[in-house]
Amino acid sequence: MSARTTGFVARSCTALLAAGLIAAVTAPPAAAVPEYTTAESGNPFVDGWYADPDVAVYDDTYWVFPTTSRAYREQTKLDAFSSRDLVHWTRHSDVLTTEDVSWAEYAVWAPAPVKRNGKYYLYFAANDIQSDAALGGIGVAVSDRPEGPYKDAIGRPLIAQFHNGAQPIDQDVFIDDDGQAYMYYGGWGHANVVKLNPDMTSLGTFPDGSTYKEITPADYVEGPQMFKRGGKYYLMWSEGGWTGPDYSVSYAMADSPTGPFTKLDKVLAQDPAVAKGSGHNSVINVPGTDVWYIVYHRRPLSETDGNHRQLAYDRMYFNPDGTIRRIQMKVRDDFTDGNALGWKTYGGSWTASGGAYRAGGSAGGKALLDTNFGDVTQEADVTVSARGGDAGLTFRVTAPAVGTDSYRGYYAGISADGTVVLGRVDDSWTPLRTVRLPIAPGSRHKLRVTAVGSALKVYVDDMRTPKISVTDATFTSGANGVRVFNTPATFDNVAVGPAT
Repeated sequence: MSARTTGFVARSCTALLAAGLIAAVTAPPAAAVPEYTTAESGNPFVDGWYADPDVAVYDDTYWVFPTTSRAYREQTKLDAFSSRDLVHWTRHSDVLTTEDVSWAEYAVWAPAPVKRNGKYYLYFAANDIQSDAALGGIGVAVSDRPEGPYKDAIGRPLIAQFHNGAQPIDQDVFIDDDGQAYMYYGGWGHANVVKLNPDMTSLGTFPDGSTYKEITPADYVEGPQMFKRGGKYYLMWSEGGWTGPDYSVSYAMADSPTGPFTKLDKVLAQDPAVAKGSGHNSVINVPGTDVWYIVYHRRPLSETDGNHRQLAYDRMYFNPDGTIRRIQMKVRDDFTDGNALGWKTYGGSWTASGGAYRAGGSAGGKALLDTNFGDVTQEADVTVSARGGDAGLTFRVTAPAVGTDSYRGYYAGISADGTVVLGRVDDSWTPLRTVRLPIAPGSRHKLRVTAVGSALKVYVDDMRTPKISVTDATFTSGANGVRVFNTPATFDNVAVGPAT
């Protein structure tokens, strides 16, 4: 087990504590960190355009430090987010700005946090240098508090030039069991590892006298990330183009922190039903457990601006031999965090409160996720408040707009008048099937739809036997969401995934 203070990694801190190099780390209470299958209160898990997240655990609090994903010249500051439970997040604005770093002007990227010697360090890249003649590279800032403010620690870049062809960006810091700190970094298709001295502001040397050791694996582009599990060292990195759909994460395993690192697999890639441009990750291991998450950025399907990136996390699982299973981007929202990030509304009134998504009565108000599923299973807990209307799930939706039937797709709903309905919408309503079912106003029901090719099924409470089963091949794919018609309603525990 490793003492990695830049990620939530399974660790034994005995050696570091004995050496007096770090303070004791107290894991959050187990009850506050259940084994989520993903960010079950919804991805993105924080609001705003962010990228390149790195993570830390300080005392009983989790921290995420990302790049502020803005126009190039506007990337002059860094924010951070903290959480006690990986659900409710607090924003800490401007933890580091170019005003705190005399040599940094813009392109402040990929912060890497670490605590040592009672101080909090934040490594960052700035100025996106294109040659050794330019001023910039990887810097280090320091603070007495995890939320900063951080100040430049040495008044100059720690790494200011290209070595082994690696642009000095995208740093990650890892502290091994023996207390030795390493920094992994590099863009332009080359990765280096360097040793950090105990002062954390200067570089050491390897036994052969070298300072910069190249460790570039196959297909490497940028964004290295190191963690340790079961005595093995895992190097993850991003490949493909950061603005394109091919941006993705691969990994290697080794017996040494310096490799050699041979690519094993691509473990995170675009899902055309969920998000694109997924990459530049970090890793969470809930302290004292073997529960792991991958934290990364991704671009919503409908976004074309390269800087429109958001923070997400999903569960990461290991095979018995230590290799990493390919990661599935899941779509869930239980609204426990009190927001509806990632949802877009079309008419009606919508609020996330009390651990649910609440809609006022309207003539067809709907809320959609930016998804594009074809064969799909979608479900939610639905509570219809009043008679005379219905509420439920929309799926395979395209061309949404404000209006009662202003979209193309399917809708399955339940009514407190005692019916279950499935219909097709193309700017007008075509009923496909209606059945009777005892439903009282204010009663909560689990509603599920499955669509596999032309086979559409609707389940209510009993998830084994469909209440409605029809064939309709009009619409083949689209977004997923919820809808009300002439009644207030409450939605909870929304989940969308490929049909199995």
